Amino acid sequence: MSAVWNDETAAGTEPADAAPAANSFKIEREAHKLEKRLCREVGRAISDYQMIEAGDKVMVCLSGGKDSYGMLDILLKLKARAPVHFDLIAVNLDQKQPGFPEDVLPAYLQQVGVPFHIEEQDTYSIVKRVVPEGKTTCGLCSRLRRGILYRVADELGATKIALGHHRDDILATFFLNMFFAAKLKAMPPKLVSDDGKHVVIRPLAYVPEKDLVRWAQHRGFPIIPCNLCGSQENLQRQVVADMLREWERKHPGRIENMFHALQNVAPSHLLDGTLHDFKGLKPTGVADENGDKAFDPPELPASSPAAGLPTLQVLKIG
Repeated sequence: MSAVWNDETAAGTEPADAAPAANSFKIEREAHKLEKRLCREVGRAISDYQMIEAGDKVMVCLSGGKDSYGMLDILLKLKARAPVHFDLIAVNLDQKQPGFPEDVLPAYLQQVGVPFHIEEQDTYSIVKRVVPEGKTTCGLCSRLRRGILYRVADELGATKIALGHHRDDILATFFLNMFFAAKLKAMPPKLVSDDGKHVVIRPLAYVPEKDLVRWAQHRGFPIIPCNLCGSQENLQRQVVADMLREWERKHPGRIENMFHALQNVAPSHLLDGTLHDFKGLKPTGVADENGDKAFDPPELPASSPAAGLPTLQVLKIG
């Protein structure tokens, strides 16, 4: 189609509907590439961490936001082509927020044809009553929500609980813990739940948020905003998320490198004595390829005047 359009354009005989047709073709091609990328990244995360196994019943937690819609959508596509059989059931927790459109999710899930369960629990009133005005509600809301979802998973016989956190959520959590809790801790792609009874998975762990935004636009998901916490201006998570987006805008590739760093940890080059025996450290007489290279600058080009000099000299020159 594009070849015909280009020929006609060059000849100056472009039909009136050629440009819209070409644009439509381009949009569909980009959407197809995006779908392939999403399926590849979700499939890779599932494989890397063995998130889903044969016979699993996966409870897909659906909030009505772009991330959980995208997660369910991609899992349904993977289910149709997966080498093992597993079942999906979508679960939404209706927290009784004022103005929540109760008909949207059931109508969507019926249209998609996936089994679903709507759990109605008025956590909204609890949070508004307990949390002082002006304070963030996320902590209490999250704890209440987790407890309810664990109970529902038991009742439904679910073997896995799937949450819609993506790559950027994981990085934001890492920085929040570092800045405000003095911990190097993020969201793991797979973990045992607080009560020790369930396995929680994050199939979107490798997916950047920008891809989910584009996929939601392409698929036209009926997004439901969270009026309880989404409008809070004092959320540190939002501040950190904005910081990450700014870094990505100014330094493309930085976010990807930081995420890969979470998978490439060197405990011997941190300071946690519970992960590495610093007190018992003795010379072995055997060369260590890591050694103190953590202090080296990036490798310099061969043409650089500093190339080949000892580390300390390179540091002085830099």
